[in-house]
Amino acid sequence: MTFSNPHADVFIPDGQPESPALERTTHLAIMAHQDDIEIAAYHGVAECFGRPDQWFTGVVVTNGAGSARTGPYADYSDEQMQQTRQLEQRKAAFVGEYAAQIQLLHSSSAVKDADNPAVVQDLKQILEATRPRVVYLHNPADKHDTHVATLLRALAALRALPRHQRPEKVYGCEVWRTLDWLLDSDKQVLPAGQRQNIGACLTGVFDSQISGGKRYDLATAGRRLANATFFESHSCDKDNALSWAVDLTPLMQDDSLSVAEYTLQFIDRFRQDVVSRLQSLGEE
Repeated sequence: MTFSNPHADVFIPDGQPESPALERTTHLAIMAHQDDIEIAAYHGVAECFGRPDQWFTGVVVTNGAGSARTGPYADYSDEQMQQTRQLEQRKAAFVGEYAAQIQLLHSSSAVKDADNPAVVQDLKQILEATRPRVVYLHNPADKHDTHVATLLRALAALRALPRHQRPEKVYGCEVWRTLDWLLDSDKQVLPAGQRQNIGACLTGVFDSQISGGKRYDLATAGRRLANATFFESHSCDKDNALSWAVDLTPLMQDDSLSVAEYTLQFIDRFRQDVVSRLQSLGEE
């Protein structure tokens, strides 16, 4: 593959040639930053780990510039931090036995520029090379602008594919906003308790974030546990870790459906659920 950024990194942990490594992909995550994959799409990593018939590939769209830093990383230049984060992402791919890890190294401003075709073209090239059955993206209600922009660029790339090449399932996953507010009937329930030792390693390998001032490792494990515990109020827990996602597959089936229109349906159902419960219990 030839990407718009000549420094884009394609890492194959088991050393296979690029084409067959990518062609074996069944599960693909397209996320904005280094460590977003391991937070949002662990379900896919766990589904594929140790399976010869299923392979996970990760795509990070941005270069990791501008991340918060304190402690041992307080004096790192932005260039040093980018290099560190890119190496950490490679480490995660090795631990998680990914089929491949691709880092496109775009700036956040480039990703957020809807008139810049480079990101969509790069992602379309990856999708054509991998032909995944399942794709994990950011969710459209995420509060991080770069995450939402990455989602929109990924959807544009997916919609540019012929229909027979589009994935069977597309999930919008939680990072910078939990999806606990979704009605239970609207939640895509992604078990995240498999091989929790691997899950802990995957979030823990990003030392530049953790020692640098953000405990994403603890927060991710806590969110998954909270999702499992608070999922059902009148029964014992069936899982010890869950992630939520929104089903974005309908956006692959109807190219005329706007992302905003589709997302507002979930918000409207949540609103009506709150109003109905209050009224049924005596609210005038």
